[in-house]
Amino acid sequence: MKVDVLTCLALAAASLVAMVTGGRNSGRRKHKEVFLGENSKFKFGGRIDYKLKRQDSTKTLLIKSEQLLRIEEHDFAMRPGFGGSAIPVGIDVQVESIDSISEVNMDFTMTLYLRHYWKDERLSFPSRNNQSRTFDSRLVKKIWVPDVFFVHSKRSFIHDTTMENIMLRVYPDGNILYSVRVTVTALCSMDFSSFPLDTQNCSLELESYAYNENDLMLYWKNGNDSLRTDEIVLSQFFIEHFHASSGLAFYSSTGWYNRLFINFILRRHIFFFMLQTYFPTMLMVVLSWVSFWIDRRAVPARVSLGITTVLTMSTIITGVSSSMPQVSYVKAVDIYLWTSFLFVFLSVIEYAAVNYCTTLEEMRKMKRGKLPSTYNASQAMAFDGCFHDNDIELTPFPRMAPSLTPDPLTNPTQNQDIRPREGTRLRRQRSVRENVDLLVSNSYMIDSYSRLAFPLSYLLFNTIYWSLYS
Repeated sequence: MKVDVLTCLALAAASLVAMVTGGRNSGRRKHKEVFLGENSKFKFGGRIDYKLKRQDSTKTLLIKSEQLLRIEEHDFAMRPGFGGSAIPVGIDVQVESIDSISEVNMDFTMTLYLRHYWKDERLSFPSRNNQSRTFDSRLVKKIWVPDVFFVHSKRSFIHDTTMENIMLRVYPDGNILYSVRVTVTALCSMDFSSFPLDTQNCSLELESYAYNENDLMLYWKNGNDSLRTDEIVLSQFFIEHFHASSGLAFYSSTGWYNRLFINFILRRHIFFFMLQTYFPTMLMVVLSWVSFWIDRRAVPARVSLGITTVLTMSTIITGVSSSMPQVSYVKAVDIYLWTSFLFVFLSVIEYAAVNYCTTLEEMRKMKRGKLPSTYNASQAMAFDGCFHDNDIELTPFPRMAPSLTPDPLTNPTQNQDIRPREGTRLRRQRSVRENVDLLVSNSYMIDSYSRLAFPLSYLLFNTIYWSLYS
């Protein structure tokens, strides 16, 4: 009986161990089948990639696309059709905005959508419904794309908020659309000879960096319609025209390259400069003419007015020059400002001439003895720098002796018989020295002539200036 009991216990223990061991082995086989089942979905070309065990879903989807496009089977470091004819790459540009235009740095900043079109049969894939596939920048780094760059660019970057603004669209037949959103700061050679009445021609140039015309042919996808713009409003400029063009660029070491141009014409708004420069300058010139109507004896009033207008003109010229590049030629605004400054300066010089002539005239009168003996010249000139007519006692002119020539007014009959002989001069012209003496003796005439000469000259200058530059 004991043997039977021990035998039964041994059989029960053996069956229990067999059940535990069989459960573990079946679990292992089950897990292995599940593992193979999951990875059998990635079977491509008769092989199973067991390295995908720990890949997440996002990378798994990307690898699916890579396998669909057969990226690992080709060398995408080489251009499509290497060794054959040049691959055509179409370009399409949509200008989003012109962010800034700097006259000091001679550049402009533009944000645009740059789209490339080409065909790469290595990326073709079968599709029943002929639908394209769209990817982001992660796949762009693994295939060949055109190496287009901006000629004469100073700074450029691709926007990366919230992701890199890059789009890649692949069609079943291998046609590819590659689009990027980029901001570029490029050089614009500006001519300021007519500033601020100028018109600037700027261009953004695109070119392949590594592939010359034998390997890559750049062209506008839709001709002139390849360049589109949104509604762009600038503070100082008005965009007259946007147009696309193309050409060739030659480099001595590498050859000829296709180059595309985005040309735009900018016309400057003049109203800002009319308010900030031209109108204040005109007012300063007119203000300097007020001294012509002030008494020539009022030295402090006329001198202070002249110096104020001169300093104000200097401030305006300095302000305009500080906001402009240091060019070696004369600008239109320089001609206007410096000519106006000359008018203001001449108004100061005019009063200096008037004051000098007045002083010289009174000095002559003093030497002729027409001033009283008690007249103190230093006290008369202490306040305004010149003599005063009220302090001068002018003696009456002496009577002239009767002449032997009969008066034509009293004897009209005798006047009819008197005729000029042949060779005699009817009127003697004054010499230059006599005219100067007459002007010195009548210094008030300088102010009288200046009241008319200065406005007419400035009006003539404005007429010529605006007819030439406007």
